Amino acid sequence: MDNCIFCKIISGKIPSYKIWEDDKALAFLTIRPHKNGHVLIIPKIHEDYFFDLDDETIKDLVVKAKPIARALKKVYKPRSGKISLVLMGMGVPHVHLHLIPLDKEDDIDPKKAFDPTPEQLTEDMNKIKEALG
Repeated sequence: MDNCIFCKIISGKIPSYKIWEDDKALAFLTIRPHKNGHVLIIPKIHEDYFFDLDDETIKDLVVKAKPIARALKKVYKPRSGKISLVLMGMGVPHVHLHLIPLDKEDDIDPKKAFDPTPEQLTEDMNKIKEALG
């Protein structure tokens, strides 16, 4: 889709803090995180609504979230011991799963989004990629 920011990230027209990629999906740090380590996982096919994806793509995205969540848990050591998987479906009209290190329940609050520096995003990206192996 020509005007979709995530499609532009997939095509390389817009840079991202990519932590993982294969031929069907891409994971990168959001530039408006709720917490450090807030990762988005997107399918490489453009679709606005999660439940319009075919079953295989849905399964693929969720399964691919597992090792990324493990890496986030290792790097950020959230107090709850959990990484949240959130599917809000708003903001950008392209399916995206949010993985957020969860210290407490209200960490999942778009009002808490902040603007990290490029240096902080690069540092987080490198830590997560290292934890992924």
